Amino acid sequence: MTLHQDSLTDWAARLNQVSTGVKAEFPGERPDRQPVHTVYGGAHLFASTTAGRLGELALAALDRWLPDADQMADVLGIDSEISQKVHTQVRGKLASEAVEDFRLDFEDGYGHRPDDEEDGHARSSAQEVATGMTNGSLSPFIGIRIKSLSGELQRRALRTLDLFVTTLAESSGSVPEDFVITLPKIQNAEQITVLAEALAEMEQVLGLAPIPIELMVETPQTVIDRDGASGVRKFVDAGEGRVRGAHFGTYDYTASMSITAAYQTMTHPACDFARHVLQVSLAGSGVWLSDGATNVMPVPIHRGAELTDAERHDNARSVHETMKLHYDHIRHSLAHAYYQGWDLHPAQLPTRYAAVYAFFLEGLDQAGERLSTFVESAAKATLVGEVFDDAATGQGLLNFFLRAINCGAVSEEEAIARSSLTLEELRTRSFLTILEGRN
Repeated sequence: MTLHQDSLTDWAARLNQVSTGVKAEFPGERPDRQPVHTVYGGAHLFASTTAGRLGELALAALDRWLPDADQMADVLGIDSEISQKVHTQVRGKLASEAVEDFRLDFEDGYGHRPDDEEDGHARSSAQEVATGMTNGSLSPFIGIRIKSLSGELQRRALRTLDLFVTTLAESSGSVPEDFVITLPKIQNAEQITVLAEALAEMEQVLGLAPIPIELMVETPQTVIDRDGASGVRKFVDAGEGRVRGAHFGTYDYTASMSITAAYQTMTHPACDFARHVLQVSLAGSGVWLSDGATNVMPVPIHRGAELTDAERHDNARSVHETMKLHYDHIRHSLAHAYYQGWDLHPAQLPTRYAAVYAFFLEGLDQAGERLSTFVESAAKATLVGEVFDDAATGQGLLNFFLRAINCGAVSEEEAIARSSLTLEELRTRSFLTILEGRN
């Protein structure tokens, strides 16, 4: 050998140090459950029973507009071979846990109100959350969106945060396990730093565990900073480990890009660009990404008890077209690896779950065959049908099953049966670990 042993030892030490740093900065996807959506609602309207009530309304919408598998297949374009399973799963989900994540909104969904009124709503909504904690009636994930920390709103935002968290802690002794604070319209990393410091001060006084932060991506600076670097990465770093998610705000973002209202849609190329930059910036960081909302609501255009046949037909056509639009937007997000999005109306929940379940069920057989063949071939390049797989594909195929389990499209038992993995292998979440175990 030509290389000197001392050089090899030195290089090994330096490269090991680099590897340790990379693992700390890019730990990979978080193993815990990510909600498939966040439902936003005005904080002044929140009650401890809100999640259950939204579930009832969502079921009523399903029964009225998508009453059976055939109707769901026709309206949404779901493959008839899986439509019955999707319909059954959606109905079960709406009956048991229609809302996975709820955000009490003190920003756009709340508006500007007198200070005394917002003070009262901050306290009363916190008490409702405390009641929901006692009754077990809250969604699995919950949080609040405060106003922006820019300009004249900063004091109002921090006061609402203080009143809400203090009231909740004094009423229940803690905050919900998966409680989060969402910060909108971020323009500078210092705003995240201030929020983190405010939370730390409250946590110390109230005896609370660290509360995570979600970032709203609504400004160009959040995507690419003025120096051409990743804005969102700087913002995540400013949170000093608190940032759990980054949520894309479609309409504020497109407005800030001077896109006219008629073209401010989820599928605008400017939105795809922003989503891709966010993915590149946060890949492997453990920060969850969420897409935005479809702002066209699936509601009838004609109201009243006595409608003509033509009016009833118009209602069905309008609602079905809007449901299809929502479904297509979610599928667009899923295809771009955004596995979470926003919902604004209970009638959007049936299409949310239909889109998520159909997305994974459609690809289940092929993914299972490819992963099974690849693992059994000890990660040698394989050809399944027309698809060529090499070593880089293995983790992606495994991630497909992990995401399908996360959203409830399949169970662990179904994933094991389709992929030929063992339960222990599946739970490692690592394709390399699986191969090492088999070898």
